[in-house]
Amino acid sequence: MKRLDIIIPHERLVEVNELLHKHKVGGLTFYDVKGRGRTKSEPVQSGRGVIRQVPEFGTRTKIEVVVADSQAKPIIDDLLKTVSTGSAFDGKIFAYDVAEAYDIGTKKGGELAI
Repeated sequence: MKRLDIIIPHERLVEVNELLHKHKVGGLTFYDVKGRGRTKSEPVQSGRGVIRQVPEFGTRTKIEVVVADSQAKPIIDDLLKTVSTGSAFDGKIFAYDVAEAYDIGTKKGGELAI
């Protein structure tokens, strides 16, 4: 099993949710996160003699899903095709191995839990 952490602009959440439904992903968790990427914020001129700094920390949405190993690559490929605009601000996808998973209600383990 793989855990995918998908960090995107909040406006893309519905689009990613529809893509995950298309791949029959059973559930997801998402929340707002703040952070910064590699790009350095540049000062912005806002008036006569006044320079204002763009906030260094931006707000994004982080989606976490656990999927079968066989689903991970097709989902990642579709996300890269669908969500990418070619901008540095499109986000990131991180994939992790999941050793075990359990459904508390049904007491099933492994891929049956997801």
